[in-house]
Amino acid sequence: MSVRVKVCGITRCEDAAAAIQSGVDAVGFVFWPQSTRYIDPNLARHIASNIPPFICTVGVYVDPDIAWVEETARVAKLNLLQFHGDETPEFCNQFSQPYIKAIRVKQGTDLLQYAERYSTAKGLLLDTYVSSMPGGTGHAFDWDLIPKHLPLPLILSGGLNPTNVSMAIQRTQPWAVDVSSGVEISKGIKDEKKIFAFMQGVKQL
Repeated sequence: MSVRVKVCGITRCEDAAAAIQSGVDAVGFVFWPQSTRYIDPNLARHIASNIPPFICTVGVYVDPDIAWVEETARVAKLNLLQFHGDETPEFCNQFSQPYIKAIRVKQGTDLLQYAERYSTAKGLLLDTYVSSMPGGTGHAFDWDLIPKHLPLPLILSGGLNPTNVSMAIQRTQPWAVDVSSGVEISKGIKDEKKIFAFMQGVKQL
């Protein structure tokens, strides 16, 4: 079965178009105001309005207010929510859209316990633990820390790029991969050639 791909941190129409032309399955909009990849909900809505059918739009949050999630999801017409903070399962479950839960992985992280706690999530997104950053670090974590039989779909993130994505997929057998900094010229600005090369790395398997 083919591995799904999400390009996250989209801030421009041309970047979304390049990602879709390359064959991605989802694009992510960061609605955490402290992020250098933050996007205004109205701009996200404009970009989403030009996305063809069957491409998933994902909103990314870090410990948001309920009202902010509801507003951005409505304005940008999101299909899926992605929570990167310390949100509880009860918090994540209260919205109209389904959600995925991001876990920042380090030595000692019990991913099976997280999978049980967030059993209502559509998947677990595994990212690299960096104390000062909830995501988008550009660094990979030790893939050997991933259990072989994770009971939720695995979305692999953290330090993926065109040169290592094939190896990452072979090693971890994920449902999907998520990339942001690995296909950028600068933070929030994607590189069409890097996106294409990343997708080639995914498809060659």
